[in-house]
Amino acid sequence: MSQSEGIQLHQVTKSYSRGGETLQVLDALDLTMEAGRFYALMGPSGSGKTTLLNLIGALDQADSGEVVVAGDNLARLSRGELSDWRAANVGFVFQGFNLIPVLSALENVTLPLALTSVPKKERKERAEYALSLVGLGDRLGHRPSQLSGGQEQRCAIARAIVTDPTVLLADEPTGDLDRDSADQVLELLCRLNQDLGKTILMVTHDPHAAESAQRIVRLDKGRLLGIEDRGAAAAPATFEGGA
Repeated sequence: MSQSEGIQLHQVTKSYSRGGETLQVLDALDLTMEAGRFYALMGPSGSGKTTLLNLIGALDQADSGEVVVAGDNLARLSRGELSDWRAANVGFVFQGFNLIPVLSALENVTLPLALTSVPKKERKERAEYALSLVGLGDRLGHRPSQLSGGQEQRCAIARAIVTDPTVLLADEPTGDLDRDSADQVLELLCRLNQDLGKTILMVTHDPHAAESAQRIVRLDKGRLLGIEDRGAAAAPATFEGGA
């Protein structure tokens, strides 16, 4: 894939005001990430990992510098254009799952398509396919309370990929899971990267989780410490659904 399809940050600065003080989170950050790769973002609390994810996902905007994703300079898009761009290009996975309790797995996964031009029948078909990809094809009618933690996160991943996004952003996706469930989620992310070519950025504090990535980006105090190239990282044990 060409560099234009990847992610480039040029001299990106971001700060927040807190208690009358200015907190510098990202400090003239330069970073290039290739399309179709699985990256883990690591660093101590406050190093700028989640802020970086939010800038790449157009949930927030840089104070200065350029964020270019898949050839689009996000600073040049209006608020409305950013919303449309985000819906078409980015899938989000959070530590807390963020599923709607009163909706079934199928309904939760269909939700991102509700405001699109995708016909109703196709929405259902796409949601069913996404759930089958994550090993929940037999849990379509289950509500979140009827799923294990690992299944809830896999349902959240299905919701994130149902729009066929360019980039998948995962913020501590295994943080609330036991090791077996976490390994299943990590293996699923590896499969989405390797089989579907998804570009994945995963924030994690867990060195074990980071080992699933092909490259590890290390941040500290808003600056890039380095990028470790792990090659084609091996996924955990073969995914077969389960708890």
